Amino acid sequence: MDEPRTPRLVSVGYEGRDAQELTEYLKGARVDVLIDVRLNPISRKPGLSKTRLAQNLRSNGIQYIHYRELGNPKDNREGFRSGDLSAHERFREILREDDAERALGHVSELLDCEVVALLCFEQDHASCHRGLVAEALAEKVPALAIDRV
Repeated sequence: MDEPRTPRLVSVGYEGRDAQELTEYLKGARVDVLIDVRLNPISRKPGLSKTRLAQNLRSNGIQYIHYRELGNPKDNREGFRSGDLSAHERFREILREDDAERALGHVSELLDCEVVALLCFEQDHASCHRGLVAEALAEKVPALAIDRV
């Protein structure tokens, strides 16, 4: 009998990476699905905006899904990065909204059989809102393993 698979989430930022480096990292981490948690999935870095990123990932066998419902509003980002507790609480409130709950529910379903990555800009998981997205998923998915990159 097969051992049950441990659900695995990879939290990754593309800061300091180009599109090729990101793709190679995701392939090496055996990611099946990338969840883009940027509110607006645009980037000045070539290949890291939504359409080109999705095409590149698809050609490398990785599914791309954008959930703007899991994005941090622009006016909350600076406070979040600086560790302002009210900015963190505001984002936790966003994660409790119906649209965010539905998105989290879908991601938790994907974790049943896929290796899922959360993507945003910040390299440091702890200074990015995706850390709170990962926490919310850990509450929904027992024994979730989180790789923080």
